[in-house]
Amino acid sequence: MIAPRIVVVGAGVFGSWTAWLLAKSGAQVALVDAWGPANARSSSGDESRIIRGAYARKAHYVKMTDRSFTLWESLEKVSGVEVVRRAGAIWLFGDDDAHVRDCLPHLASWNFPIERLDLGVAAQRYPQVNWSDVKIAYYESRAGWLLARRSVHEVVAQFKRAGGTLRLATAQPEMNAENGRLRGVRLGDGSLLEADRYVFACGPWLRTLFPDWLGSSLLPSRQEVFYFGPPPGNTSFNDSTLPVWLDNARGSWYGIPASEHHGFKISCNDLGEVVDPSTLNRTPDAGRLARAREHLAFRFPAMKDAPLVESRVCQYENTPDRDLIMDHFPNDSRVVIVGGGSGHGFKLAPALGEMTAEVALGRMEPPELYRIRRFKA
Repeated sequence: MIAPRIVVVGAGVFGSWTAWLLAKSGAQVALVDAWGPANARSSSGDESRIIRGAYARKAHYVKMTDRSFTLWESLEKVSGVEVVRRAGAIWLFGDDDAHVRDCLPHLASWNFPIERLDLGVAAQRYPQVNWSDVKIAYYESRAGWLLARRSVHEVVAQFKRAGGTLRLATAQPEMNAENGRLRGVRLGDGSLLEADRYVFACGPWLRTLFPDWLGSSLLPSRQEVFYFGPPPGNTSFNDSTLPVWLDNARGSWYGIPASEHHGFKISCNDLGEVVDPSTLNRTPDAGRLARAREHLAFRFPAMKDAPLVESRVCQYENTPDRDLIMDHFPNDSRVVIVGGGSGHGFKLAPALGEMTAEVALGRMEPPELYRIRRFKA
């Protein structure tokens, strides 16, 4: 059999995993990205991402996270490079712990040990944390964080070893006006890249490439991440001492302890304004920085006057229901669109890439849950 020629547009975490798994299957794969794998504009940039199993009322994501853990670990084995830091995670709640409580059966089914913490014991175990307003807490032992940029670069390295080709170029879908099908991908140098099948995994740029089809079903929002420097010589805010934390007791905050010579990471899940990822001003917003400082000082008192050492302005690519997108382009089953990470997709990328590769090869249909038509009804 002749190996299919497949073009994957977008070398973020979704596109790189899809491209690698396609190349491993024997396909001839070209991976195209305007600025390179996990570049500073992309949603896969930055140094770290949380990986955890708890998903309220979304058992399919618990299952996908379990599969993704297996694939992340397989990447570590084949590459010899660490990409998963198994630091655990603590969940903090006020009165409403439904996000974890509702998925306890699913966590048990897919091997995600989680324990409800006695708050007195928790305060002794993690004295760095201000527990004053926390009424319910859990510890998820299998959770941790991913070395984000490093992991994408390593996936792309494995993709190249499997025979794939990486091209740095802008890429625009070129449609046949007569039948609405894709003619190929027009690159920045004017050439037309043609293939048997195509995958577009362009994160927030999907809406730019397919505006009429996607419309408001994909809206990139401005998000900000801050890294603060722990006190000198104080290791209690390192990931060897403190787990990843997800704070729902006071808003929706999350963070990753200091590691890899970076500061203590903190961010908020509140969605910012809709943005253009190509032209977004990535200077941190003073108001959001002030809010992050205030929350950091409240939840981790010893970090009250910690200096800002790094920051990132990035974006989520949100769908209305915060679920993923995977679908064929209308009238053209050769074309697959995948995206809609909505701030939580990075950890799921290996399982999603595996699924996308199967769809691209014609071995399965996109899951109904992820199809665009759910927003068109």
